[in-house]
Amino acid sequence: MKIHLKQIPAQDLHLEGDEACPIHDVEAEGIRCAGQLHYSIDVGIAGGALWARGSLLQPVELRCVSCLEKFVYEIRVPGFAVQTELPGPETVDLTPFIREDLLLNLPAHPRCNRDGNRVCKAKQPETVEQDTKPKLDWSALDKLKLNR
Repeated sequence: MKIHLKQIPAQDLHLEGDEACPIHDVEAEGIRCAGQLHYSIDVGIAGGALWARGSLLQPVELRCVSCLEKFVYEIRVPGFAVQTELPGPETVDLTPFIREDLLLNLPAHPRCNRDGNRVCKAKQPETVEQDTKPKLDWSALDKLKLNR
């Protein structure tokens, strides 16, 4: 996403729309874009730097670590914020900053039932019923002989 600096008025500029997925190059890692990036960002210039803040939404297809089935997950970045020096008089590219925030908000261990809308098909571990009273093992302390 390139911002043309001459199009930013004295007040901030609000940008909202859809753009091509900026993380399309991570398919080898099992992450596939499932739609376009939706953004809602305010940008402005202050003190020789460009600032931007807003929210990002990127649907991606991930593989569940439990059942290994693919599912669509929405990467949400509600607090996207960046401030960068102006490299030149024309444009600033926000794509590397957006890409970084999206990758940082990916789940480390994606599960298809994370949001509660699905039931994971993986075999759930059976719960072992235990006595309500835990057994206390004091026998080692009973054998201890203290000389006073």
